[in-house]
Amino acid sequence: MSLALDAAAQDLLFREAQTANTFTDEPVTDEQVQAIYDLVKYAPTAFNQSPLRITLVRSEDARKRLVAHAMGANGPKTLAAPLTVILSVDLDFHEKLPQLFPHAPGIKDAYFSEAAVREVAGTQNATLQAGYFILGIRAAGLAAGPMTGFDFGAVDKEFFGDGKQKSFLVINLGKPGPDAFFPRAPRLSFDEAATTV
Repeated sequence: MSLALDAAAQDLLFREAQTANTFTDEPVTDEQVQAIYDLVKYAPTAFNQSPLRITLVRSEDARKRLVAHAMGANGPKTLAAPLTVILSVDLDFHEKLPQLFPHAPGIKDAYFSEAAVREVAGTQNATLQAGYFILGIRAAGLAAGPMTGFDFGAVDKEFFGDGKQKSFLVINLGKPGPDAFFPRAPRLSFDEAATTV
């Protein structure tokens, strides 16, 4: 079966794209990151809650503060990347629901008045948005190196001291450098991953 998206775009986003471990020193501009966000913001979240927050780590000081909480090889990779972003969930995302979901103005208080409910829903939907963001990076002709090997509790204290954002992913991005990619690992077949009930 053919897909609506042409084969070249499928390759760019999926088949030929891989997690990058090295990058060139070509800068990633704010304009590029904004273009990525302005594309992926249209992807769906529950109640359009859009809880993902993106922190661009540009200064040398901020990079060192982040790397202090990295595990293993993630530190050197992050120091060498042209741009690193911290992805976090805004635990007060519900405050923007009257703006983002105006046809149901009561949803903010009806569904999200409890902090524990907001954290679960926000984390689910911010994680969903992180996947969109990685695809957006690829759509921009860049490579992404997403990492979970950080002490995110420490990252939160370092960058989000008010407790209103909770980080869960760090991504290096840029043009892939020498030996950027490991050999492509196998994937599950459709029959292994899907069932019909």
